[in-house]
Amino acid sequence: MTDFRTRRQRAAEIVRKAGLSAIALVPGPNFRYLTGLDFHLMERPTLLFLFADGEVSSIMPELERTKWREAFPDAETHFWQDSDSYDDAFRSCSETLNGAVGVEGMRMRMFEYQALAQNMPQGAVRDAESALAELRMCKDPEEIANLRRAIAISEAALGDLIDTAKAGESEAKLAARLKQAMLSHGAESFAFDPIVLSGPNSADPHGTPGERETSPGEPLLIDFGASFGAMNADITRTFFCQHVGEEFRAIYETVLAANAKGKATAAPGVTCDTLDRETTNVLTASPFSEMIVHKTGH
Repeated sequence: MTDFRTRRQRAAEIVRKAGLSAIALVPGPNFRYLTGLDFHLMERPTLLFLFADGEVSSIMPELERTKWREAFPDAETHFWQDSDSYDDAFRSCSETLNGAVGVEGMRMRMFEYQALAQNMPQGAVRDAESALAELRMCKDPEEIANLRRAIAISEAALGDLIDTAKAGESEAKLAARLKQAMLSHGAESFAFDPIVLSGPNSADPHGTPGERETSPGEPLLIDFGASFGAMNADITRTFFCQHVGEEFRAIYETVLAANAKGKATAAPGVTCDTLDRETTNVLTASPFSEMIVHKTGH
């Protein structure tokens, strides 16, 4: 069973080291990591406050009362109704916040930030993104097990799709089948909407699957991942429909060589910068150097 209290104590240490009195989190990975609760990031402001002593409070929509109280029956909570403004909840909550409050700069939205900042002294609300980055950096055994499960589910689903895929099927149809396969193998949700692109569309790393049909000799890009136990897999694979041309084969072999170099370089103590440079050097030394569009990832 996950020890959320221990997680919150580690987070409280980060709060103290950053010179903050508390952190304010909106629904998302950090919120779930510290509470085990998964709320929607919606139009109703929902905030978790973790103080430097490890205690929590929250601003919570009334319709989430039961869910919140089951997990935190004694936590100070500022509930608010849809029929009322949430201003009063932020105002009363700010009275318990003494000192600087850190927020997730890359996740908190402007209206939540403004509602918090306007009830606190100028400059009291600070971006704590860099400090919070270390919170989930090192995974515990349960997280590692869940991550392995998410990967296994993803690979099994991909195997199912490739075993049945054939020329003439649309990208959208293949993406839908991939989702079904992930769910059937035990996925709780998806890390993101699967990207399935064929032919020239496969050159768009973040394209949207459409009605284009696969054709023999064309590449088929599949970028996807299952989610399990709050852990996300993220896998990209490129296949070729029925056969592969010589130019595509040369590109593939070049990327495969870069991948092998990355595996050989990766080791404890090796920086991500070193790993990226060693891997990318293989690509820049190839005839396809102008095709490099991102750093080492998938």
